[in-house]
Amino acid sequence: MCGIFGIITAQETNLGPLLIEAGRRLAYRGYDSAGCATVSSEGIDLRKDVGRVDEVAARWEFANMRGRRGIVQVRWATFGELARRNAQPHLDCDGDMVGAHNGNIINNVQMRELFASEGHTVRGENDGETCIHAVERHFDRGCDMVEAIRRAYADLEGDYAFVITHRDDDRLYAIKKGSGLVVGIGEGFTCCSSDLHSILPLTRRFLRVHDGEIVILWPHKVELYRVRDGALVERAPEVFEGEVPVADKGDFPHFILKEIYEQPRAVERLLRRLDGDGETTRFLDALRIAPSVFLVGSGSSFHACLLGSYYFSRLAGKLVIPALPAQWIEQYAPGLNADTTVVFVSQSGETKDVMNAVELARSKGVHMLGITNLESSSLMSATELNLLLHCGYEFSVAATKTFVTECVLFLYLAQRLAGLDGAPLRQLPTLLEDTLERSERQVDDILAPLMAMGDMYYLGYGVTYPIALEGALKLKELTYMHCEGIFSAEFKHGPLSAVSPGYPVVFITAPHDVDMMINHVNEVTCRGGVAIAMAEEDERLRKNVQAYFPLPKAGQWINPILATLPLQLAAYRASVRRGLDPDYPRNLSKTLTVD
Repeated sequence: MCGIFGIITAQETNLGPLLIEAGRRLAYRGYDSAGCATVSSEGIDLRKDVGRVDEVAARWEFANMRGRRGIVQVRWATFGELARRNAQPHLDCDGDMVGAHNGNIINNVQMRELFASEGHTVRGENDGETCIHAVERHFDRGCDMVEAIRRAYADLEGDYAFVITHRDDDRLYAIKKGSGLVVGIGEGFTCCSSDLHSILPLTRRFLRVHDGEIVILWPHKVELYRVRDGALVERAPEVFEGEVPVADKGDFPHFILKEIYEQPRAVERLLRRLDGDGETTRFLDALRIAPSVFLVGSGSSFHACLLGSYYFSRLAGKLVIPALPAQWIEQYAPGLNADTTVVFVSQSGETKDVMNAVELARSKGVHMLGITNLESSSLMSATELNLLLHCGYEFSVAATKTFVTECVLFLYLAQRLAGLDGAPLRQLPTLLEDTLERSERQVDDILAPLMAMGDMYYLGYGVTYPIALEGALKLKELTYMHCEGIFSAEFKHGPLSAVSPGYPVVFITAPHDVDMMINHVNEVTCRGGVAIAMAEEDERLRKNVQAYFPLPKAGQWINPILATLPLQLAAYRASVRRGLDPDYPRNLSKTLTVD
C-alpha cells in the first residue's frame, strides 16, 4: 500500500527524475495518488495530486524539482477521501517541515481535533498530515527534531513509519513503528524507504530499522536511536547479494500477463532450488517433529495455505490447520503452547495481518517458520527458518506466480514428508506450459458466459476448493465483477437460489472427484443454469455440462495447480475487455501494511 522514499545528497542536484523512479518502484504496492517534495536553499517545493506516478509527475513537472533532500510518496487511501489535499507529502502549519508516512494513525480524528484547538492549520483529513503536526507541536515548544519525534511517537497510536525534514535542518529523519522501513547507504547520499526494492538500484548497502527506532540521515552517514530512552543503537549495514529486480514488461502489454507466462520457469527454478537445499531439510525436520502445525496467510497466500493443508493431510497424514492471521489470533492463539509450530506465508514478507500474528506467536514462544518471495523482508528476519519462493519479482498488484509457487512448495514439502517419489513434480513446468497453450486457445469459451452476467460462482470440491476461491478472487480483483468461490457440496445449502436460466457456474474438478461433482453439476443444470467444467478429460463429466475446458492429464494433486492458470487468464482478458488496467486494480494494494 502506501510507500515512502526519502533521500539526502551531498550536493544540491536535480532530484526530480530520481524521485519519480523511486515512486515507480513503489507503485507495485498499489496506490491512488502521488507526490514529491524537495528541500533546497530556496525552501520546500511540494507537488502532489491524485493519479498515477507518471501522470502526476507530468502534470506537476516533478522532473524539474531540485534540492539536497527529497521525499516521494505513493498513497493508498485510508484516512481521508481521495483528493489532492490528502495526497502526501504534507507540510506543517508554517511550511517549514515536510514529510510523509506509511501506515495508519488510529487516533487520527482525536489528534486533528487537538491540533485545531491549538490553532494548527489542518488542511485535510489524512493521517500522514497528523504525523507532521504531531512533530511540529513539540518542535515549536523548544524540542529539537529528535526529541520532537520521540514525543510525537508517544502521541500517535497505530502502526506506521514516516520520514520528515525541516527546511533549516541539513538532515532527514525517519521513524518506524510496525510498518516497513529500511535505510540505504550510498556514495555521497543516504536514503530510506518502505521496502528494500526501491533502494536497490541506488545501493546494495542497507540497514534494517527496527520498531521503536529513529534514524537520522546525513549524506555520508546514518545514526539510529531508540525512542524509549534516546540511546544510540549500533548496527552494522548489510549487503544485498541477490538480483536487483527490473520493472520490464518485455513484449507483454501488462505485467500480470508477463507474470502469468513466467509461471512455468518460476516453478522450475523453485524446484531446482529446493532439491538438495539444507534449509529445506531443516524446514521439513521442523514440520516432522511438530505435534501441531498451522499455516497462516492472507488473501491468495491463505488460499495456498488451504490447498497446502489438503496436501499435508492426504499425502503425509499430517494434520495441518490453515487460518487467516486475524482468525488465528482470535480463534487459536489463546490455546497455543511452546510445542506449536506456525508457518507464516506472505509474498511480500511485510503483510501487516501476518506480522501481527508473528508478534503474538513470538510472545507465546511458539516455533515460527516463514515462506516469502522477498529476501531481507520483516518476515524473514522474524522467523527461525525460511523458504523463499524464488519466483522473481511480481510487479502486478494481483498475485499470480507467487500463489502458484506457494502451492507447488506445499506439494513438494508434503511429498517429502510422505517419502514419496518427487518425479511427477519435475514434469510440472511442461504441464504448466501445456495448460497455458490450451488456455490461449480455449479460455474464451469460459469467458463468453461469464461476461454476460454481473455475478457468478466458481465451485470446487476437496483439493479444487482453494482454486475456486483463488479464481473467484482474481476475477473480483481484475474486473470488479462479483464472483464467489464455494465448496461445491455447500452450493445447495443456500447459494443455489441465485441460479436462473442462463446463469453460469464454473466447476473445477480433480480426477478423483468427478462422480461427486456430477451430482453438483446437475443441481445447477436442472434449474436452467449453464455448467462449465474445468477438469482432465472425462466423458462422464463432459456429458453433463454445456462447456468444457480440458486440463492436461496430471493426477489428483497437480490438477488444482494447473487449473489456476486458465482462471488467471480469464480474469485478465475480462479485465482488458472491460477497459480496466489489470496491473493496478482500484482500491487494492500489493503490500498491505495496515490492519
